[in-house]
Amino acid sequence: MRPVGYNRQLVRCPVRILLLSDIHANLEALDACLANAPSFDLVVNLGDIVGYGASPNEVADHSRAIGTTFVRGNHDKAATGGMELEDFNPMAAAAALWTRNELTPENLQWLRALPHGPVPLPNFPDVQLVHGSPNDEDEYVVSLGDALAPLITLSIPLTFFGHTHLQGGFFANGSSADGFRPEYKTVGQAESVPLQLKTSARYLVNPGSVGQPRDGDWRAAFALFDTDAMIVHFHRTPYNLKSAQDRIFDARLPARLATRLAAGR
Repeated sequence: MRPVGYNRQLVRCPVRILLLSDIHANLEALDACLANAPSFDLVVNLGDIVGYGASPNEVADHSRAIGTTFVRGNHDKAATGGMELEDFNPMAAAAALWTRNELTPENLQWLRALPHGPVPLPNFPDVQLVHGSPNDEDEYVVSLGDALAPLITLSIPLTFFGHTHLQGGFFANGSSADGFRPEYKTVGQAESVPLQLKTSARYLVNPGSVGQPRDGDWRAAFALFDTDAMIVHFHRTPYNLKSAQDRIFDARLPARLATRLAAGR
């Protein structure tokens, strides 16, 4: 992966930030990420804590215990009655309704109260957090074309986002703009790929999905942002896939929610 730019002087307090997104009630994937993550100072969660997977309460409890800053995702809204389900496919809608019935009152209320993005990162005025896009919390930023408008209009140079389940991101530097994706060497081991941030560019960076990757790699995805070195470390880690699948089957959720995990789609 080639380095792209960022202003090192913008971040003042060295901190190692663990970035989690789109866990989707996959407890096994979350546990593997936490077990394999390097040391960190705080945890940021970019939303879609629940939905699809069969461990909504366990994942919500873990997230509440370790997280410091959160932004809500569309599945968090759907599972707590915060949005209509017409825009969801039947499989996603069924999972949202199942999750709503499974959540404890405490977790239901906590998820319902998660903040709407963009959310500032405390003590880091040049970093913001969103689920979808800085312009619309439910918008998918998949292509460079999708990313250009927020990259051009943003005054904040670094935005962490989720929603697409695609690890990587986009940058704009002067008259040039491009996308980037980490390139891994294996398909079943724990790996990390660094992205060095340099000066005078704006970024949209996606740590990938913990619980349901859609980039063809079944391993759980997360990232670590080192504010001192100005490096985003993208990570992939294997997890107990069969256990996560068995939970979905046992819950009588749509079988496709289990089988798709093995393909990373």
